[in-house]
Amino acid sequence: MAITTEPAAPTTETPPEQHVRPDTKANTKPDANPAAPAKGSPAAPAKESKDGWQVNSPLVLTMVLLVVVLAQGPIRQALSAPVMQSWMTVFVAVVVQALPFLVLGVLLSAGIAVFVPATFFTRALPKNPVLAVPIAGMAGAILPGCECASVPVAGALVRRGVTPAAAIAFLLSAPAINPIVLTATAVAFPRNPEMVLARFAGSLLVACVMGWLWTRIGRTDWLRLPAHEPHEGETKGAAFWGSVRHDVMQAGGFLVLGAMSAATLKAVAPASWLRTAADNPVVAILALSILAVLLSICSEADAFVAASLTQFSLTAKLAFLVVGPMIDLKLFAMQAGTFGRGFAMRFAPATFVLAIAGAVVTGAVLL
Repeated sequence: MAITTEPAAPTTETPPEQHVRPDTKANTKPDANPAAPAKGSPAAPAKESKDGWQVNSPLVLTMVLLVVVLAQGPIRQALSAPVMQSWMTVFVAVVVQALPFLVLGVLLSAGIAVFVPATFFTRALPKNPVLAVPIAGMAGAILPGCECASVPVAGALVRRGVTPAAAIAFLLSAPAINPIVLTATAVAFPRNPEMVLARFAGSLLVACVMGWLWTRIGRTDWLRLPAHEPHEGETKGAAFWGSVRHDVMQAGGFLVLGAMSAATLKAVAPASWLRTAADNPVVAILALSILAVLLSICSEADAFVAASLTQFSLTAKLAFLVVGPMIDLKLFAMQAGTFGRGFAMRFAPATFVLAIAGAVVTGAVLL
């Protein structure tokens, strides 16, 4: 046994010696060593050039502030014009009135999405879809949340066993009839308290009709669910603040854009145009319904924008308040990303038509 092991040792040692020598000779070739630097040398400058200049939020804010400081003279002169003073008055009024409700709604919706277990909904809703639809619609009245939060919550409900018809009813009703939105509507329309009841009834009616319509003609292959929940794998605290940051930035941005659009429409648009559109009931309802889709204002803030459009009737404003939380540009994008483009392409037109019809019927009865 000792004799057999001794030759084995040299045989294992000799190949490395023979293997090292060819490598050293091969490394002397011009193709060996230059190849490594050739691969590595372009990567370093590319990384430096990528990290050297990047456009980010602090840089953009710094540039904007620098431009404002340098051009403060022309800016002051422009803001002193009567049109700009009227624009600033409407813009600041809408933002200041709506911002507290928006922040409160975002905090409550994030808390519900993170801390309320999904099994609560599956246990609370009946198995029969016809009965589950109105109960899910009424659940929106006690579960505050803006439309930005209702889309992922509805996706989580379907993924955890809730019938799609009930999830659709909750998706449409929650942003429109929750306590934060109804309180904001009452504050925005102090002289017309009937607007609160009309918004509640019209939005709940449309949500239930859309849910029942899904039970009749809806198909499961139209609905594509996300593979995982938002903020999955994070702690509840991190998920809560992540949801708050996301919703505040998104909803706040749309609030600013909506306030700017409302101020521009009120200050720049000729009064004769607005009066002509407002005097025709059909044109007024269609105009404000389309405007609600384009402005994409968060439901916690849209009542203040609607109240600022004093030329239009209460029914036209009600159409604005019913259509906006159910279908707008940002909601269409979120629904297409969450449930699939096929669902959004079918869901958006049907919701738009039914929302206008529901607002007209409710306005004729209550306003």
